[in-house]
Amino acid sequence: MCGWLVVLDLVEYAVRLAGELGASYGEARFHGVSGLNIYTRNGGVVGSGVVSRSGIGVRVLVNGALGFAATPELSRDGVRRAVERAVGLARAASRLMRRPLRLDDSRLGRARYSVEPAKPFDSLPVDEKVEYLTGLWRSVQGSTREARVPVLTVTYNEWVEEKIIVNSDGGYVESRIPRITMYYNVVVSSPVKGSLQRWEQLGGSGGVELLDKWRLHEKLPVELARYEEILFKAVPPPTDPVDVIVGSEIVGLIVHESCGHPSEADRILGREAAQAGKSFIKPGMTGVRIGSEHATVIDDPTIPGSYGFYLYDDEAVPAGPRYLYKEGLIHEHLQNRFTAPFYGVRSNGAARAMDYASEPIVRMANTYLKPGDMRFEELLESVRRGVYIKSYMEWNIDDERWSQRYVGLEAYIVENGELKEYVRNPVLEVTTRSFYSSIDAVDRNLEFYAGTCGKGEPAQGVPVWFGGPNVKLKGIRLRSTAG
Repeated sequence: MCGWLVVLDLVEYAVRLAGELGASYGEARFHGVSGLNIYTRNGGVVGSGVVSRSGIGVRVLVNGALGFAATPELSRDGVRRAVERAVGLARAASRLMRRPLRLDDSRLGRARYSVEPAKPFDSLPVDEKVEYLTGLWRSVQGSTREARVPVLTVTYNEWVEEKIIVNSDGGYVESRIPRITMYYNVVVSSPVKGSLQRWEQLGGSGGVELLDKWRLHEKLPVELARYEEILFKAVPPPTDPVDVIVGSEIVGLIVHESCGHPSEADRILGREAAQAGKSFIKPGMTGVRIGSEHATVIDDPTIPGSYGFYLYDDEAVPAGPRYLYKEGLIHEHLQNRFTAPFYGVRSNGAARAMDYASEPIVRMANTYLKPGDMRFEELLESVRRGVYIKSYMEWNIDDERWSQRYVGLEAYIVENGELKEYVRNPVLEVTTRSFYSSIDAVDRNLEFYAGTCGKGEPAQGVPVWFGGPNVKLKGIRLRSTAG
């Protein structure tokens, strides 16, 4: 790759050239991603590779229309061609614009920041990483007695993301963020009792110290023994309405899907309708009640160590907590500098792109339900008869992010504040309003889970966290996968 000063010269050149060619606004983003991927199945390596891709993305505003182009060619000729293409696309599109786009007047950053890992990637040799991954298969042998573990797949990804963002409004941001993620998928099966499947993604910003934190060699055998017990001993869920404690893993997924996505300003405006879906939220719905006073959902990119971490977005706007739902009311939407003027607000730093060849669009980062003050034991004690659903096996949600369904994996009957027998695959079917309106209490145990959030056309996947506390819902009728 070119030297850092050469790259900086190229992005500055791109912004100057955009102005010379008639753009009222220009931005250029060098975006480089480099790393390592390893894939294993049942203790064997089935694939590995080195990832290295970098280039410059250029976005311009001409006569109220946006144009975007990108190039992997880090030279003046390559950048010039990208700028000319972006300006040409914007000029052509401007003739079709019913309502010209404009930028907000957000305060932009001039900053340089990085995440410093406790243990850099190269502190653990590749052969030791392979041994770590293949050893996970050995660690689960003997963890079940009657059931089989036919499949354990594990994927390991480490990469460093580097950016230089420059725009004609004075924004200038350099950043360097290392990240690690692991996916595992495991099946526990019995010819008599059927099978259970567990899929989970772990992720964070930092180095290989995260492997010590996740401790999968210890976690997986315990989980598989528990899943075998669920397979053989679990009872059907109650058929009448009961109180349900929803675990933080499911709560995090719910807030990501039923608050984060429908709160994206571009989705509300209809841009995503033919791509990633629509939103039940319509322009002008801020202040509308969506849930109880316990329903506060925050999206915060600045959480240290988080998988979705950043301090400035890809338009150089400073990041900070965004209160999407606040005490049960729809409070604010995720905005970039181009959506914000439609709402009469300023950007809240939600513009992100997957790589240099992707346009910055409105995205989540780390979305969670605000925790309360109760201990989990107090939450349990408030339930005379109910179900605690700790984790999920599958889920789905409709196009407008309103009707949704979550199938529990690890779940328990609750009687007089105590956990009793396992429950087999309880199904939580709720609407967005019924979920947030039914929240009766939340505990203080905030936990986060990693995901790769998909959106856009062409599709972009970006790292995110989602999470929350354990949540008590009143009077829920559960269903079962059996019927």
